[in-house]
Amino acid sequence: MPAPLPTLRRCVCVFGLGPFVIDFDRQKITGWILVVFSTAFVFYFLKVRLLGTGPVIERKEWVQVIISIVVLMIGTLNVRLAARRAERRKGRPE
Repeated sequence: MPAPLPTLRRCVCVFGLGPFVIDFDRQKITGWILVVFSTAFVFYFLKVRLLGTGPVIERKEWVQVIISIVVLMIGTLNVRLAARRAERRKGRPE
C-alpha cells in the first residue's frame, strides 16, 4: 500500500528573482473548486430553469440541484476546516 500524500506541499521556485516558497493546500483548493462549480450550477438553475420559460422541470433536475447544494456545503466545510488547520499550525512551534 503506498504511503499517503502529505496535505501541504511546498515548491521552491526560482525565476531569476531568487527562491520563494509556494504553499499548496489541497483541502483548501478542493473546497474552493467545489464551491465555485456548485454555486455556478445553482445560479444557472435559478436563472435559466426556474425563473425562465421552458419545459417543465423534471425530478432529475431537482435531484441535481439538491446534490449541488450539498456539494456547496461540503466545499464550504473544506475551506473552513483548512483555514482552522492552518491557524493551529501557526500556533505550534516547528
